[in-house]
Amino acid sequence: MFPVYGLAQPLFEPAHDAMRGRVPAPLRALAYAAGFTAVEYASGRVLRASLGRAPWDYSHARWNLDGLIRADYAPLWALAGLGLERVHDALTRT
Repeated sequence: MFPVYGLAQPLFEPAHDAMRGRVPAPLRALAYAAGFTAVEYASGRVLRASLGRAPWDYSHARWNLDGLIRADYAPLWALAGLGLERVHDALTRT
């Protein structure tokens, strides 16, 4: 799964830079949740198309979409995005 979520990095850094200091935290959190979810869904679709299945299956969960994403994970992705802002800032400090 690390490669899948690693795909979000090229999107995360420019989004964080664009929103830093301009967008309130709740809206940034929403953007991060949407971004992580979109990457997970898109990569799951690609993996299913190329391999016949994705390495994860959320079809048992109540709030799933095509068994590839779970809406109830959105708050976790939002918090992860806000937490990664601090990591990003620490790593890019000069």
